[in-house]
Amino acid sequence: MKAHGVFNTAQGLERNGIAGASAVYYNLSEPQLYEYALSRGEAEMAAGGALVARTGEHTGRSAKDKFVVRDGNVEDHIWWDNNKPMAPDAFERLYTDMLATTNGMDLFVQDLTGGADADHAINVRVVAEKAWHSLFIRNLLIRPERAALKDFVPQMTIIDLPSFKADPKKHGCRTETVIAVDLTRMIVLIGGTSYAGEMKKSVFTALNYLLPGQGVMPMHCSANVGPDGDAAVFFGLSGTGKTTLSADPERTLIGDDEHGWGPDGIFNFEGGCYAKTIRLSEEAEPEIYATTQRFGTVLENVILDGERKPDFDNGSLTENTRCAYPLHFIPNASDTGKAGHPANIIMLTADAFGVMPPIAKLTSAQAMYHFLSGYTAKVAGTEKGVTEPEATFSTCFGAPFMPRHPSEYGNLLRELIAEHGVNCWLVNTGWTGGAYGVGQRMPIKATRALLRAALDGSLNAAEFRTDPNFGFAVPVAVDGVDTSILDPRSTWADKAAYDAQATRLSSMFRDNFDKFEGHVDLDVMDAAPVFLEAAE
Repeated sequence: MKAHGVFNTAQGLERNGIAGASAVYYNLSEPQLYEYALSRGEAEMAAGGALVARTGEHTGRSAKDKFVVRDGNVEDHIWWDNNKPMAPDAFERLYTDMLATTNGMDLFVQDLTGGADADHAINVRVVAEKAWHSLFIRNLLIRPERAALKDFVPQMTIIDLPSFKADPKKHGCRTETVIAVDLTRMIVLIGGTSYAGEMKKSVFTALNYLLPGQGVMPMHCSANVGPDGDAAVFFGLSGTGKTTLSADPERTLIGDDEHGWGPDGIFNFEGGCYAKTIRLSEEAEPEIYATTQRFGTVLENVILDGERKPDFDNGSLTENTRCAYPLHFIPNASDTGKAGHPANIIMLTADAFGVMPPIAKLTSAQAMYHFLSGYTAKVAGTEKGVTEPEATFSTCFGAPFMPRHPSEYGNLLRELIAEHGVNCWLVNTGWTGGAYGVGQRMPIKATRALLRAALDGSLNAAEFRTDPNFGFAVPVAVDGVDTSILDPRSTWADKAAYDAQATRLSSMFRDNFDKFEGHVDLDVMDAAPVFLEAAE
């Protein structure tokens, strides 16, 4: 087995049982990884210099094929209603067979870090079959200085072999695709999928398991910080504007997806961004667009035109086209990945029912209720079979990556909010004047004006009313914002239709939250929306 590159010779792949690989390339640079990806036919180069790869059958995460090893160490700490178990002996068979598959392979290894706070970081070794996967994860995680690699000791290992086909009967999985996570030994096995996002989300899953025990809150969120050090956290599911709204030229970007909140403040888990590119335009999102036109960025499933320029309007392979780039490609990105304790928490929802106001102030109990609910809505046309607005509840705004019971994260968040006096806001980037198909999308100008007022503190001085459905506080008037938009019922021509939609959505919230009864305090249960009789 030939070894190339910079690494700790005492911590080679032999420690993982990999001894028969043809060659192992440790910590190759971007130009080197380009050379291998192109010469091996894994990818092509776009006109601007980005590396363009296709992921084949899997153009997104295979959530149903993800498993957690159920052993005595984790048995009582995992939320098994949300995490599929795998028997330890099945994992061992899978591990043995995957190691055997590496015989004669060329492997690409990156030694990286998850977590910008050294006190709560984890050293991650990623062993990849594909050179472009190695570049992808090099972009997404934090890259140690090259001098430090000679002393690097992995605490977590990811083995990523897209060509490996699992045997459901032998390996205790569902299909030939498998993502198996051993949280005791911190080993992740990924097989049967070329979707690179599985690697980064495996690190997020591991940190979501480890950090609560250290008193650190792991969060599926974006974050930025103002010139006065006032940090803000943005929770939100796909399509709610999490990446767009946190990319504010007047504030420094901490990160766009995964963060921790510990004793010293917030910190990014990653060293890069993984942004959607479908219908990306230079005019609407110039900073993200610029990253797609330079060497080092990885484009996933993006179609090139005849001049090898990316066609971001082409979703023929998938609507989930992506770009992966290091954080320093964004001009106003933080060079530390850290900030102090947040002054504001923003929970984003795209309410396609047109019921929620554009912004509301939450008590700590209401914040926990909406954090555990993790509400947004799908609209007609976004997914096959969706013909009308469909509520989506993803607890903690990231249920697929939460190994522990959501109440652990919710209680930890509530304690941190109380300790640091954080203002909490619910922001609706969805519909107003009617449900999807009747109303219109919330004006981005109004959303930005309301966010600006929340973040600079001026919104705290506004007059508020109590929303009759959800009980949270809604501003009556805000400078620069049409007053009528602040009262969603007034924007509907048919008031009875609004009341019916509000009752319908309230019922969905309450039904979804039933599973948390017994895990939260009474005041959190009391934060549920109420049922109102239709007004005359």
